Amino acid sequence: MSIRHTVIDSPLDDLTLAAEGDALIGLYFQGHWPRPAKNGFGQRVDADTDPLLAEAQNQLCDYLAGKRTTLDLPIDPRGDITQRRVWQQLTAIPYGATVTYGELADTAGGLTAREVGQIVGRNPLSIVIPCHRVVGKAGRLTGYAGGVARKKLLLDLEEPAERRAARLF
Repeated sequence: MSIRHTVIDSPLDDLTLAAEGDALIGLYFQGHWPRPAKNGFGQRVDADTDPLLAEAQNQLCDYLAGKRTTLDLPIDPRGDITQRRVWQQLTAIPYGATVTYGELADTAGGLTAREVGQIVGRNPLSIVIPCHRVVGKAGRLTGYAGGVARKKLLLDLEEPAERRAARLF
């Protein structure tokens, strides 16, 4: 089956979802950096006519509305072995938690924090592979392919209620 994509509305602006066969291969924001060439997305389809893209849309809408904490979608992120290993580590970061690039590098086997940052920044499945949960030293918000404002929105969405309540004062 060929690559296809859809564009869905979200609180984060339009999201482009790309799929091939029975797996999601990309999720990109408007202004996403780096963004694959537009011809790499394949034919545009209506999400409602494609079971995988419809399910991805439903789960993402529920997640962004705070109705779910996990996404359960078949994925096939395109990258080399090292990239896929780091992206797999991202999926182990729990909802509402963060790790630093340095902490991730410590468990990534021979990579520096800078190298991990470059790999995290090339994650083709933002949100689904939760790269927004990786922060700089001392929890500092640093680069995000969808922009730091979107990263903050996603982290705020996931912030535990007790921590949020303590922050009000």
